[in-house]
Amino acid sequence: MHEMALAEGVLVTALNHARSQQQAVRRVRVCIGQLQQIDLEVFRGCLDGVRDDDEPLLKGMEIDLRGETVSFTCRACQGAYGLADMADPPDEDELEAIHFVPELAHSYLRCPTCGSPDFQVMQGRGVWIDEIELVEG
Repeated sequence: MHEMALAEGVLVTALNHARSQQQAVRRVRVCIGQLQQIDLEVFRGCLDGVRDDDEPLLKGMEIDLRGETVSFTCRACQGAYGLADMADPPDEDELEAIHFVPELAHSYLRCPTCGSPDFQVMQGRGVWIDEIELVEG
């Protein structure tokens, strides 16, 4: 399950940052792109599962998960669009395939304005820590 590995990475990063600043973590904000196909509640459960309750620098830490909707720009007509703008958006299996092999996106996605499969992903891809807020000390 890749959610578990991501959860471990988030917590290790937060802990390393806390140690380097010698302050406890108040909150970690994690952004998750729509194309990552991560269930936010499953990911939250993984974060809770790998958290070391005995680690004082992470005790009481809040985790703020935010989803980022995917958006594309068509290279042919310069139109901007998202999955909700498509008449026939990809189903869950197709989105899962895109997650694992991003190049497949051009087989499943078409610009709703001109029909071109040539686009650039503008947002909604990846998982990243947006902010680590430390306890003022």
